[in-house]
Amino acid sequence: MRPITRHFHFFRLFRFRRFGDTPVAVTHCPLCGSGMVFFATVAGQTLDFGVSGLLYNSDVLLYDRQTGSLWSQIDRRAISGHHRGQRLEAVPVEHTTWLDWRQCHPATLVLSRDTGEVRDYDRNPYAGYEKQRAILFPVRFRAHGYHPRERVLGVEIDGHVKAYPFAELAKGNGVVRDRLGGRTLLVRFDARHLNATAQDADGKPLPGVLAFWFAWYAFHPETLVYKGSVRKDE
Repeated sequence: MRPITRHFHFFRLFRFRRFGDTPVAVTHCPLCGSGMVFFATVAGQTLDFGVSGLLYNSDVLLYDRQTGSLWSQIDRRAISGHHRGQRLEAVPVEHTTWLDWRQCHPATLVLSRDTGEVRDYDRNPYAGYEKQRAILFPVRFRAHGYHPRERVLGVEIDGHVKAYPFAELAKGNGVVRDRLGGRTLLVRFDARHLNATAQDADGKPLPGVLAFWFAWYAFHPETLVYKGSVRKDE
């Protein structure tokens, strides 16, 4: 939701020790345009995450206070430390506006601006960043074919990965039926809110990564890419 995004321009991570009965970590990387939520339990241990101040493929690196392991946000994988090689389980999330969220969930909780910091949360320190073509920090693999900051939905199923660029999704009617890793999935695109979500054939939400094209490709150079077709009535 938008108010959360304003906080994330300054903070990269919110730790909810309990969301309901489940510990989760809510993360955002403005450089990669990626907002992700993870279950904060690994191998039966609840981890307390922080922001390391380091980048990997231009993406924020988290660390856990229990072991000091460094975790890649987009890849969901520990790249060093005790948990190296282990992956966090992603929680399906939806990007929407505060107005629409509140209409659907009038009793919702929302983060307070009373953070103890003297900051203007209405100011976007990354204004104009999405229009730039330059990649400001090193990435292992350079993407081509789209604007580096084209928004994509990245989906991974059983080790198979595919990107759904918003420019391609916008060519259709808002719903794409596709197959990945031998499984059927539905991708729903909301042009008004610039949001895309994925579901399996039974309608169960699938975790996806909403990110800039350059960031998704930096971690997944082997990615398949969805190509849309213009609607026949156009």
